Amino acid sequence: MPASAAALRAAIHGALKNDGPLAAMLGGGKIYDEPPREAALPYVTLGEAVVSDRSTSTEGGDEHALTLHVWSRQGGHREAHLISGAVLQALIDAPLTPAGHHLANLRFVGADIRREADGRTYHGIVRLRAVTEPA
Repeated sequence: MPASAAALRAAIHGALKNDGPLAAMLGGGKIYDEPPREAALPYVTLGEAVVSDRSTSTEGGDEHALTLHVWSRQGGHREAHLISGAVLQALIDAPLTPAGHHLANLRFVGADIRREADGRTYHGIVRLRAVTEPA
């Protein structure tokens, strides 16, 4: 996996963790790569990443397909929708600075909210596309 993937993931994690409105909704900076076993809902996890080479003949670049997960158990779909929206507000047009890389763009691709098999937990899936270039 290119170094840009870890750098972008760290920049996204930092932006989400330091976003005041999102932290208020989550009851703190509950943004996890791997949530603690006893993590209280709601929280956000950094999910899957697929990285593709988007280099040109003169410049390097990587395209990232990113997935973020929102986990909620309050208010039906509503809380999961609101938190998913706050995640997007925190990231889209944010001045993210992945170490050693330049973020050329970050775009919202899609999102969906679904009820998990337990009937109480709601799972929001937020998909993003990013392009990074070497700094």
